[in-house]
Amino acid sequence: MRVVIIGGTGHVGTFLVPRLVAAGHDVACVSRARRQPYQPHAAWARVRHVTLDRGAEEAAGTFGERIAALEPDAVIDMICFSLASARHLVEALRGRVRHFLHCGTIWIHGPSVEVPTTEEQPRRPFGEYGLQKAVIEEYLLGEARANRFPATLLHPGHIVGPGWPPLNPAGHFNPRVFQDLARGVEVALPNLGLETVHHVHADDVAQAFERAMANWGASVGESFHVVSPAALTLRGYAESMAAWFGREARLQFLPWDRWKQTVSPEEAAATWDHIAHSPNSSIAKARRLLGFQPRYRSLEAVQESVEWLVRAGTIKISD
Repeated sequence: MRVVIIGGTGHVGTFLVPRLVAAGHDVACVSRARRQPYQPHAAWARVRHVTLDRGAEEAAGTFGERIAALEPDAVIDMICFSLASARHLVEALRGRVRHFLHCGTIWIHGPSVEVPTTEEQPRRPFGEYGLQKAVIEEYLLGEARANRFPATLLHPGHIVGPGWPPLNPAGHFNPRVFQDLARGVEVALPNLGLETVHHVHADDVAQAFERAMANWGASVGESFHVVSPAALTLRGYAESMAAWFGREARLQFLPWDRWKQTVSPEEAAATWDHIAHSPNSSIAKARRLLGFQPRYRSLEAVQESVEWLVRAGTIKISD
């Protein structure tokens, strides 16, 4: 098929594009500016690069038509963050595309009632990002079921992989937490460290998109969680990473109001967002309907990212 990926040079696209090329698809990558993927691969030499500024084109009312003019069989939208953007693209592609795949987020869920959270549980999102993504999901699934627009939604967790810092055991993105665990330095965690985070390796997200395309009949009109087989508690995450470095974790647990004073406002905001959600998502549906089988468990995915940070000198495990 001719596949157009909007935002294809990001974390997931780094792994998705080579998968699609290897499967024999004709791939076009649409982005605002051409940049190198996070990991090099010979497949990129066979990809058509199309430079489009989505914001400017949407403001002019031309983005959807520019995508449709590429005559895709399938469109993968990695960077849609508002209902208006989704509507604009759907109207342009209606009747002109065989498959439309949207990258959502497990932030469509707010606090869970039962865990692991399934796709069937009622949405209770909060925060602008989660609210917008939930509205987009409702719209696209409605278009698929009422008007036969061939939409599939995939909802990743905390995406990790070599090339960028992973969400750490304190619930934010400062790599210093991993360095402290590696050196046996005490690390403070909020509350009792029992809130959860749910990672997924970028290549496993890419696998899910590939499996959804290969199982068109089962995926159209559906949404799927795309995460590792199990979430991690902050405490268990910290203890496991310390052990991986050959250390015993030295942890301190502080009530939220005290803990947030130990980090920057930006780090505190990131941590609050993650522990307030405390995601723990089921992948039973993706396994059953798509044959999705994550290669990485959460710790394995994180450790690959941390190894890259060590090689890059971002994390120094010794003086």
